[in-house]
Amino acid sequence: MENTSIIQTKELVKKFPIGKSFFTALNGINLSFDKGEFAGLIGPSGSGKTTLLNIIGSLDTPTSGDVTVLGHSVGKLSAKQAARLRKEQFGFIFQSYNLLAVHNVYENVEFPLLLLKYNANERKKMIMDALSWVGLTDKIKSKPPQLSGGECQRVAIARAMVKRPSLVLADEPTANLDAVNSHNILQTMLKLNEELKTTFLFATHDEKVINYLKRKIYLLDGKVDKDVIK
Repeated sequence: MENTSIIQTKELVKKFPIGKSFFTALNGINLSFDKGEFAGLIGPSGSGKTTLLNIIGSLDTPTSGDVTVLGHSVGKLSAKQAARLRKEQFGFIFQSYNLLAVHNVYENVEFPLLLLKYNANERKKMIMDALSWVGLTDKIKSKPPQLSGGECQRVAIARAMVKRPSLVLADEPTANLDAVNSHNILQTMLKLNEELKTTFLFATHDEKVINYLKRKIYLLDGKVDKDVIK
């Protein structure tokens, strides 16, 4: 049988120095995620969910144990290799939209493609596809200050999805949105997950997000407390 796992953590431990001691943020995490999952790391502040998301996204490295993402051992990557993996394979969505205020919607979504050196015609098709997915083709010339919070987050999703990444990592993506916008955003992400088979992994304690997840991993004090599949 074909192994469809794209993320595996084995006895993952992450410690942060505090004075002369250490804080153990993750303590022996063993998890596996298959291609196309719509899953979330759930827990209160300090449970380790963002730390785990950051390590899976190659933004941080394990203290011990191993994390393999898309065939790459995160702890063994050089900074340059990790940056290349993020650039080519990952999409990131955060609670702060991180849009460039001086650039319009089209230019914000275009940015990841410029890094990947697509030509202008390829970029235009990919950008318009991504903006169509999130329902913003009529806003291509607007700049972030002219958009609502929900629209800004949809631009952030389009930017994360424009290169059709293998994996999208979302850290509290609805934290700054009201209920209506939150549901619109989540329905958009679920649709992209189902149509493009992109794997989505969230870090959240927002009930609105949790209700949409097909798999829920509850973290408590740096350990997996429950792993529930819908």
